[in-house]
This record gives sequence, structure tokens and C-alpha cells, in this order.
Amino acid sequence: MDRERILYILNYLSRYTDENHAVSIKDIKEHLAQVNGIKNVDDATIRRDIARLINAGNNIVKVNRDHNRAYYALIGKGFSLSEIRCLIDSVTLNTSLSPAHREKLIRKFEGMCSDEEKKQLVSRIEVVERSTVSADLLKNLDKLHSLIAEKRTIDFAYSEYDEALHHIESKDFYELLPVNISFQDKHYYLKCYRKIDDVWLVFRIDRMREIESGYVTKRRPPKTEKPFYFSADMYEPERNTIVTLKVKLSMVNDLLEKLGEYAAYSPCRDDKEYGILTVRAGINKSFYLFLLGCGSGVELVSPPEIRAEYLTEVRKMLGAYKEGL
Repeated sequence: MDRERILYILNYLSRYTDENHAVSIKDIKEHLAQVNGIKNVDDATIRRDIARLINAGNNIVKVNRDHNRAYYALIGKGFSLSEIRCLIDSVTLNTSLSPAHREKLIRKFEGMCSDEEKKQLVSRIEVVERSTVSADLLKNLDKLHSLIAEKRTIDFAYSEYDEALHHIESKDFYELLPVNISFQDKHYYLKCYRKIDDVWLVFRIDRMREIESGYVTKRRPPKTEKPFYFSADMYEPERNTIVTLKVKLSMVNDLLEKLGEYAAYSPCRDDKEYGILTVRAGINKSFYLFLLGCGSGVELVSPPEIRAEYLTEVRKMLGAYKEGL
């Protein structure tokens, strides 16, 4: 009975007290009697239970108020209210999770707060769903984290889409060593090393199926240096080089944020409405699509061979649209 009573008191303090709300011994006794059916508990027993909770590491503070009556509050429950709100917003924005998964995680975070604090945790962020969520994502992530820690190889099947966006099952992969997990553009990626031909491969985790653990390996993959260039996706570019972009001034700040430390700005001498960005970038189709997404406000100026490749890609896109249609 003592153990149950102490847990009930801890739950009550967790739900109904915080930095701004405290309860008295009388409040605790009434809650035990009305909610938990535990009656006739004297004040000394409640004080002793609170002392045990404090000795167990719970940050319960005591303040004296009217007529020197003691009030108690459980504070510092691990995260501040603003930190929990930030976590909830992060979960809300994570479109890799299904709405049901997001709701479940948010309810767990709310369990760290008092009832008064929960009222302030309602997220005002609205997420527009545009893609199908993989039900296997969380399971895959959990399994891959364990396999990476155990230094085990993995076998799996990998799902792909063809050019008509029809779902297909591509080939299976065997004896790959998972090395690390990355997150970019709302997707999780797994980087693997294949010993048989000494190559690195990258996979979307939500497209992985039937992940099976292999053998433990003591062989470490070769060290790779962090690439110092802007990459429009997680995949290895064909090459990287310095490119010059002519950018409308209204777009410079936004583009600098996206290009990060790999870009430098200088004024455009012949056009005051534009600026010049010099950036070291990985060159592939994803980079060209990134530039297309910037619209007419960005022009790839040099080097000439990269500009020519980019124009070829643009003409291919325009070729899909017949005049008069």
C-alpha cells in the first residue's frame, strides 16, 4: 500500500503542479481519497512520502504561503515547457511519420507536463500531407540503429519507382555494412559500404524492405572525408566544381541560406538588381533541378561546359511541351 500511495502522490504532483502551481497536504489527501480510494491518511504520512520522493531524486519544492501553510510542487521534470513545445513542433513537422505515429508521440510528451501546461502545448502548425508515409519507417530506423551499433552486415530488398512513377521492386542487396543514417529533404538515408567491390551506396530508409541481420564484421570501412561542396541530394555527384550564379537581389539571402558555407557573395558590376554567388557544388541532375526550382531569378553563368549541360537539361524539359497544346 505504501508503494502504491507514493506512486499516486508522484502522479498527482506531476499532473497538477509546476513552477506556477503548488498543492497542499490537504489537496493531496483529498485527491487520494476521491480518485484513488485511499482514505484516512494522516499529514505526517504524506510528508514522509514526499521526503521519500525527494530522496529518490524528484525535484519537489516546498513553499509556505497563507498562515504559514506548506505547499508542494514538482518542477524540473526533465524538459522545460518551451523545450517540450519545440519537440512537439518537430514531431508535427516530421512528414516521415504517419499522423497516428505523430499523435502517439505527442501524447507521450504531454505526459511530462502538468494539466495546466498541456493547455499551452497545442501546436498551431498545420502540415499539408503530400506523400505516402511508410509504415515501416520507425521499425526500419530502430533496427538499423541496432545493427550499426553491433557492426553487423545487412541484407534487404529495395523498392524503387520507374519513370512513370509506378512502384516496382528492384534487386536485393546482400552483405552491406551499414555505417550511418542521415536526414535530408524530409527523408532518412542509410549509407552503406560494400566490401566486395569497395563502393559506397546510399538508400532511402523508407524504401527498404525485409531487413535481415548478417554477420558481425571487424573490418572497418575506409575513412571518407566530409565533402566540402554543396550537394542537392544525398547521392555522390558525378563531379564537383566552382560555379558562378547571377542571382536577383531579392533571392540572394534565401539562396545563401540553402547553399550555406559553400557560397560567397559579391556585387554584380553590370546590373544593380543582381548579385553574384560563387559556389562549389556537386554537379548532377539534382543540382540542375535545384537551379530550375529557383526560376528565372537565377542564371548559371559559368563554367561554360556546366552551363551547356544545364541548358541541355532545360531543353529536354521544354521538349515535353508541344507548342499549341
